[in-house]
Amino acid sequence: MSTPSATGVAATVRRVPRWLSLPPLVAIAVLLVYPTVFVVAASFTRTTLARPLQEWTGFANLTSALQTEAFAGSLVRTLVFAVSAAVLATAIGTVVALLLRARGGGFGVLGTLLLLPLVTPPVMVGVAWKLLLAPAGGALTSTVSSVVGAPVNPLGSSGTALGTLVLIHVWQWTPLVVLLVFAALLGVPDELLEAAALDGAGALRTFTAVTWPVVAPTVLSVLFLELVVGFKVFDLVAVVTSGGPGLSTVVASFEVFRTGLRGDYDVGTAAAMTLVLGLLVGVVTAGVSALRARAARAEA
Repeated sequence: MSTPSATGVAATVRRVPRWLSLPPLVAIAVLLVYPTVFVVAASFTRTTLARPLQEWTGFANLTSALQTEAFAGSLVRTLVFAVSAAVLATAIGTVVALLLRARGGGFGVLGTLLLLPLVTPPVMVGVAWKLLLAPAGGALTSTVSSVVGAPVNPLGSSGTALGTLVLIHVWQWTPLVVLLVFAALLGVPDELLEAAALDGAGALRTFTAVTWPVVAPTVLSVLFLELVVGFKVFDLVAVVTSGGPGLSTVVASFEVFRTGLRGDYDVGTAAAMTLVLGLLVGVVTAGVSALRARAARAEA
């Protein structure tokens, strides 16, 4: 039985109609290009929810956004939230994945149970934790208050509210780190681990010399993903604290929402805020991408 030649296969590929690429191109244009162009246009014009793109204003929206105390503070809080949550979730998730892998075998029932926070809808996560941390009748706050002998209200203090949201976010997204890092650990050759054990290498030495070079690109990729998730957090803030107390938990995405979809519906200023937030996210994630690329080259 004859097999098709490479020339015949190439000719067949060339005969695929180009119009077949039209549906995904249209989807990209509708879902990505148009919203991006509109946000850029709105950021340089006087735009409200009812009357978009009324007149050119230049950098007035950008100046107004940067001079707003709420937005300037929200950028700092967003950076603190995203970086701290990403680092904590990645570190804890990596340790848990290592412990699961040390048990031997597959992910197991325990690993599956650890994924429950990840598959819970974010709004339900927020509602559950808001009830647990309620100052009156909250199961967790009541227990802690009875232990320490004083009322506890972590969401009611501007000094602890943002940190509490970070811990809730870490609780929800650490399972994703566990899942991805555990999958990467399966790629560590057993021969190398056995050789390290025969050479008398301890657990720390085995991790730094054998395991880490293999899983480092994956861990840094997960860190990148966790940063992006942290920068775009909105539902958790909206459900649990609504930005309070005061402005202590107003992150940039929530401030964009408040500016564009509440009050004066100033979509132009909200669009300018979105561009600034996008620039901040790009700078931070570019650094992580560079580290990840360096780790991948080192592994190769």
